[in-house]
Amino acid sequence: MLAGELYLADDPEIAADALRSALLNERFNATSAGDAEARRAALAELLGELGEGAEIRPPLRVDYGHRITVGPRTFVNFGAVFLDVARITIGADVQMGPNVQLLTPTHPIDPEPRRAKWEAAQPITIGDNVWLGGGAIVCPGVSIGENTVVGAGAVVTKDLPANVVAVGNPARVIRKIGEGAEAGPGAS
Repeated sequence: MLAGELYLADDPEIAADALRSALLNERFNATSAGDAEARRAALAELLGELGEGAEIRPPLRVDYGHRITVGPRTFVNFGAVFLDVARITIGADVQMGPNVQLLTPTHPIDPEPRRAKWEAAQPITIGDNVWLGGGAIVCPGVSIGENTVVGAGAVVTKDLPANVVAVGNPARVIRKIGEGAEAGPGAS
């Protein structure tokens, strides 16, 4: 499974791992907004790594949790779904709008192995200072380069380079950062 090869999800070891995650996920989602310490403790136990100053607002849904790395000062708004059958790496200073989905699982195209419940996964990497607009979906095996902005509702099916704006379904680059009306002082 971790190598990206086909596996059956009903394996007892995988099921135990999923139960552990579900209980921790439940605990995090039930924390009081007034108890930031308990909320952070539950999240730190659920995730593989939680950077200093990172904030994730519940509800959050994950498959296993411990395959997710969240960089420092990252902010994830309400309703995130991070299916971490494969590793999910989120850089520093990332901003995610509500209902963002990071989906690592894949399933066979051929109907027979899919019916037999075979599945696989590919990792997702989100670079530093990326902004994913509300409802964005990142598909298995995708990497998004630093400083990139992904528009609300975009479906990212292929890697995106650093320093671009991408929108649509499937997401496509519409411009480089620094081009157009939002270019700051000294931009050429």
